Amino acid sequence: GMQSHLQALLSLYKLFCPELVTITLPRKTKTYFKNSEGPWKAAISAVRQRNQRSSPLTQAAFLGITQPQSRKRKWNAQLAVPASSANNLEEDMAKNCVGLFSTNETFPVEQLQTFPQLLQNIHRLEFPSQMGSVLTNPLLLHYMNCIRDESIYLRLYYWMGQVLQEECTWCVVDNTDEKEFKNFLETAYKAECFLQEGFSACEEFLYKSLPLWDGSSCRPEVLKLMSWIPLSSFSEIKSYLYGPLAQLFFTSSIYFKCSVLESLKQLLQNWLNCNIIHMDPEYDS
Repeated sequence: GMQSHLQALLSLYKLFCPELVTITLPRKTKTYFKNSEGPWKAAISAVRQRNQRSSPLTQAAFLGITQPQSRKRKWNAQLAVPASSANNLEEDMAKNCVGLFSTNETFPVEQLQTFPQLLQNIHRLEFPSQMGSVLTNPLLLHYMNCIRDESIYLRLYYWMGQVLQEECTWCVVDNTDEKEFKNFLETAYKAECFLQEGFSACEEFLYKSLPLWDGSSCRPEVLKLMSWIPLSSFSEIKSYLYGPLAQLFFTSSIYFKCSVLESLKQLLQNWLNCNIIHMDPEYDS
C-alpha cells in the first residue's frame, strides 16, 4: 500500500539505490529518517567557526542533537559531598536485612570520613544528590563496589552521559574550554581505575564521538578512557572503535600510533585481569 511510512522507506531506497525502486513516488514525503550526514556537517561547521575565530554559534549540535543555548551548569560545581537530599536508596534492602543493624536511621553521607565509618554504616548511607561528588570520593566509590544497587549506577551513568555530551570540546560548537573537559575526563578515568571497571557512559561517549575526533583534542585522556572499554563482541569493537581509529592512525605521526597501540595494549590487559577475576578456579591454567 501507499502508507506514509512505507513511502518514506521507499524514497530512502530510491535515493541510494534508484534501480531498486521502479514505482513513482510523490515528491513530498514525510521525513521518517534523520540525515546521516548531520554529525559530519556539525563537526565541519565547528572547525570552520574555530578557525575563523568568529562569534560562537547560537545553536550547536552533538551528533545531530541540538545543544541548549544556556551552559551555566558546570560538572565540577559541586565536588564536595553535599548534605544528602535524595531518598534513601537502601530502604528496601534495610527491610530485608534487619539483623545487620539495629536502627533504620540514615547516616549523613557528608560525615563519612574514614573506612571504618563506611563499614559500620554501609547499610545506613543515603547517597548524595550531586553525582559529581562521587567520582572524587574514594569512600563512596568503595560503597558503589560493595552495594550493587542498580539505581545508583543508573543515576551516575545518566549524569555522566549528559555532562560528556554537553561539554565535549570537539562536538559542541561553542565550547572551547578544553582544560575543564580534560579535567573531567581525567577524573572519570581515575574513578574507573579505582573501581577496576569501565563506565558504560564513557563507552557510549567514545563510540559516538570518535568518528568526529581529530586525534588531537584531549588525546591523552581519550586514549586512557579507551583502555577501560568493557569487554564486548569483536564486531562491536571493530566497527565502533577500530574503524574510527584506523582513519586517524594511518595519517598521523609515529607518536600518535604508539599512543594508540599502548592504549589498546592496556585495554587487553584490563580485559585479561577482569576475565581472571571472574574465571572458574578449576580453569585457572
